[in-house]
Amino acid sequence: MKITAINDRALVRLISETHFKPPVLRGLVDTDEEAAILADLEGETSARLIAEREGSPALDRRELVFARRAHDLKLYGQSHINAAFTYTRPTGNRFNSGDRGAWYCSYDTLTSAEEVGFHRTRELTYIGIFEDEARYVELLADFIGDFPDLGDAPTHPALTADPEIGYPAGQALAMDLRRDGHRALLYPSVRHAGGRCLVAFDPGIIQNVRPGARWTLRWSGSPTFVLRGL
Repeated sequence: MKITAINDRALVRLISETHFKPPVLRGLVDTDEEAAILADLEGETSARLIAEREGSPALDRRELVFARRAHDLKLYGQSHINAAFTYTRPTGNRFNSGDRGAWYCSYDTLTSAEEVGFHRTRELTYIGIFEDEARYVELLADFIGDFPDLGDAPTHPALTADPEIGYPAGQALAMDLRRDGHRALLYPSVRHAGGRCLVAFDPGIIQNVRPGARWTLRWSGSPTFVLRGL
């Protein structure tokens, strides 16, 4: 596998936009003070907050962003970075297992939309109803370094479209790369032809996180979604 040197800005990660909805717990109480108490209770089961306090078997709390900055120097994106590594699917994703997350991003919005849209479409397939609208916001981040690159290995098993095949192969590859000291991996998008992606294994290489554009993905009766800017 080749090693590629990059110094690239504004790689795109799409996350669900939730601030347009009222807090889920707010309807259970009458005052902001009571809401704060419930939020504290909810935090006792938050994977991110638990990892920030205690770490986990697969994640040393010192790797997380807050541990590298003074409390009065918190920057935008701190919680988003930590959440990417602490909230995971039980079976993991293409290049991370269920016990440790990763930061997935791409070089353009269309690629990121196809990636997140695939997962949402798969969830709609489970219930057999393709009527949905989801809002996403871009998180832009900069990266610099020398990283392994699957760009010249399009037939690598980790790039198999079927998650049942591609995910185990990708997780095994990521484990080997991390063991060898690599902090990220470049790879061609599986969901968007010609797209290029990066997965960061280490929170410490994610720089200058800031918000970007906002988008909606809409399904209107079929697995094909429409992407629109807000």
